[in-house]
Amino acid sequence: MVKWWCERKIWRQLWVSASLAIATTLLVVIIGLPKLAAQQSLSPSSFSLLSQSSPSAPNLPPPRIHPLPASLAQWQAQDRTEDYFAQIESTSLGYLIWSKFPIKVYLEQPKNLQDNSASNLHFQQWVDAVREAIAEWNIYLPLTEVAEAELADMTIARSSPSREIKLNRETGLYDIGRATTARTSYEFYLQEDNPPILSHRMRVEIDPSLSQQSILAAARHELGHALGIWGHSPQQTDALYFSQVRDSSAISSRDINTLKKIYQQPTRLGWAIINDQ
Repeated sequence: MVKWWCERKIWRQLWVSASLAIATTLLVVIIGLPKLAAQQSLSPSSFSLLSQSSPSAPNLPPPRIHPLPASLAQWQAQDRTEDYFAQIESTSLGYLIWSKFPIKVYLEQPKNLQDNSASNLHFQQWVDAVREAIAEWNIYLPLTEVAEAELADMTIARSSPSREIKLNRETGLYDIGRATTARTSYEFYLQEDNPPILSHRMRVEIDPSLSQQSILAAARHELGHALGIWGHSPQQTDALYFSQVRDSSAISSRDINTLKKIYQQPTRLGWAIINDQ
């Protein structure tokens, strides 16, 4: 049985990253420290300290609620379905909410479309499956494909997620995480505007060795994370169920109820950073 699922500058160049990974019933949340250009570690909460310690340091925007995207505002469940919002994690900057649409997606593709080799055809099948998942989510939040990765809000890569290796300070040995075949990660950055906008971008990795049906299921699940559902459902009838099931679920009313509730929450993302002079 295949095991799969999930897992520039603030002041000068501050990065914040995180990834969500899951293999079967194991949920692992990995939070990476942000880094300054001088490779200096800084925690996300230091934004507040920075703004207090220097008259020219950036002030974080207060958490505010963005208008609901029209597609989510109009959507209503046909039955009295619930949600799993209680399972969703926020970040140091708020919920992972997109505020500019359409969301720009870069999808890795074969370089030579005329190549009819078996490996290239398998690559194209991977692309087709991911595009099907994008089309499914596009009903609820506008997504558009872009040809250049540099323009994307979200990148979907055809690659095997690397295992996390951490030093266990108690044993002095390295702990090697379980293998995963799909993972979503995010990073915060300042969009170069005037004033700059506190923003985020997403990266999705999906293993090319999966069957086409598994690629579709994994892409559907990971795109849910990338659109803001940073957590898992406890019910296997939802696309964001925390574990693999024999017959993967389509996007459910509970998935969309949860997504809609997330987009009704305040966040710092998508709002302007103000520098005190």
